[in-house]
Amino acid sequence: MPLPDASATNRYLDTQSLMAIRSLELRARAVVEGFWHGLHRSPYHGFSVEFTEYRLYAPGDDLRYLDWKLLARSDREYIKKFEDETNLRCHLLVDNSRSMQFTTLGHTKADYARTLAATLACFLSRQGDATGLLLFDEAVRDYLPARNRPGHLRRLMLALERAPEGAKTDLVRPLERIASLVRKRGLLVIISDLLAPLEGVKRELTLLRAARHEIVVFQTLDPAEVNFAFDEPMLFHDLESNRDLFIDPGAVREGYVQRLTAHQEAVRTICRELGIDFHQVPTDTRMDLLLLEFLKDRSRRAPLSLRNVQRTQAA
Repeated sequence: MPLPDASATNRYLDTQSLMAIRSLELRARAVVEGFWHGLHRSPYHGFSVEFTEYRLYAPGDDLRYLDWKLLARSDREYIKKFEDETNLRCHLLVDNSRSMQFTTLGHTKADYARTLAATLACFLSRQGDATGLLLFDEAVRDYLPARNRPGHLRRLMLALERAPEGAKTDLVRPLERIASLVRKRGLLVIISDLLAPLEGVKRELTLLRAARHEIVVFQTLDPAEVNFAFDEPMLFHDLESNRDLFIDPGAVREGYVQRLTAHQEAVRTICRELGIDFHQVPTDTRMDLLLLEFLKDRSRRAPLSLRNVQRTQAA
């Protein structure tokens, strides 16, 4: 039985309305609350992204492993069977470089990326999972280890609101840093426009996969960046080099699209070869759809757990 699609879930805020909410935390909670409301009405009522196996409680089971949240939602007693000694540990690697300030919409790529990161953090925190954050541009600017403690989510939200500092994007340094900091296997979510050289990226991702980390990549691009949807000659400002360039879109569009396509194919090839879930995300995409894709990724990674949930719910 497939996971519910968007039409089966609750009505969500469209992207423009969502971005009009000034508080990053309130944006994230608006998406998560709406998503859970829709998910609970679906056949997967009670499905958790803790990526554990479940079975019905039997007399004599250790009550420490009773899922109290699931009991409150479904009025059924389930015991969690963990693969590991802890819940999921997820680190969000978020690009905060100047190129992320580009927009042809009412919000920048950075606004969208931090909202996605905040939404995932809120969602995972609600499940009792530990979430950390690494902000980067041409260097690593901030790091919060994965925690699930009172006040940690708030600190993560405040860190996400940090103003950009560096000019360029370096994709290798944050991967090197996270590999040195995170020794236990977990989930790494990379949120970036990925508009940077790929030299060394495959090497670092290969090392992370060898360490048994699961990796999800969300490439956030303004819709106009995908097809260079500009008509009139105009002055463009390069956010990373701080240069002004007068460009005739008609004269450069074909070459631009070819180079971008080649870059995108290189990214997809790396992800495909390493078993990394990759999503190219225009920044007008509804946030609930990304949360749904994230959950689908998780269900594919844990098919036995998902089948067990279906079996226990049918009991």
